[in-house]
Amino acid sequence: MAKPGIKIFAPASVANVAVGFDILGFALEKPGDEIIIREGSKPGLVITDIQGAGGKLPYDVMKNTAGYAAYRLLEHLGETDRPIEMEIHKKMPFGSGLGSSAASAAGGVFAVSEFLHTGLSKYELLRFAVEGEQIADGAFHADNVGPSLLGGMVLIRDNETLDIKKLHIPHGLYAAVIYPHVEVLTRESRGILTSEVSFKDVIRQQGNLGAFVAGMYTSDYGLISRSLQDLLVEPQRAHLIPLFYEMKEAALAAGALGFSISGAGPSMFALCDNSIKAESVIEAANKLYQSKKVSINTYLSKINHEGAIRF
Repeated sequence: MAKPGIKIFAPASVANVAVGFDILGFALEKPGDEIIIREGSKPGLVITDIQGAGGKLPYDVMKNTAGYAAYRLLEHLGETDRPIEMEIHKKMPFGSGLGSSAASAAGGVFAVSEFLHTGLSKYELLRFAVEGEQIADGAFHADNVGPSLLGGMVLIRDNETLDIKKLHIPHGLYAAVIYPHVEVLTRESRGILTSEVSFKDVIRQQGNLGAFVAGMYTSDYGLISRSLQDLLVEPQRAHLIPLFYEMKEAALAAGALGFSISGAGPSMFALCDNSIKAESVIEAANKLYQSKKVSINTYLSKINHEGAIRF
């Protein structure tokens, strides 16, 4: 009989949000990962079971995003010899652009913190979670981990210091997410990006980001819609995603405020000012991809304000 423990849910997330590469992201209601923590039988943190990963994830704590994030917290607390067992239940796809590794990292560190009753805030746990995800994609950025742990939509002024602000979410904002069944790994997707961009495009992108934030705080859906244009990254990554431009056209025709790539892709997202339009986007996606015999998953979600939760 298994020992009693605690269970944590950490949600998927949409990063970049068209106008905020590496500095903007929001949490979804689903899918997500579950982490179970129990008292161990020998010193140290041990990953005892991984479900739903198809053998792709390492049991080595130092190579696993959930395990390493939790270990960094234990190291901070001086509790690395504390007997703890961790189970990881993957409930979301790999390489989907929905922050799979970030959800595991956020869930791992939050679960151990809850189990040990540390009293640390989610903001205090954030650095450990980001360090956990870093071993998966090689970059120190919180645009997936931040919303997965903290919830809401986060703006990161500076990744190095994790200077983060949760944005106001207008009433009625919904996300429609489409995940075509192709794998795009973050390391590879980052590798194709050029280090040089047009100064003119940078100026326009800064305007879009500022206007998007202003639109969120003033619930100005017209301004949000005009702002959701990615001039820098989307043009470089769109070719990795089947039928991207056809889907974008269909989403905008269905009433979406804007449409772009979720994280590194291949998932795509549309922001909508009500659930009916979000449902219309998903209907359009099912029709388009079925006609081309491409398998997809779709998710309809409000912005998840809670992030990682114990249940």
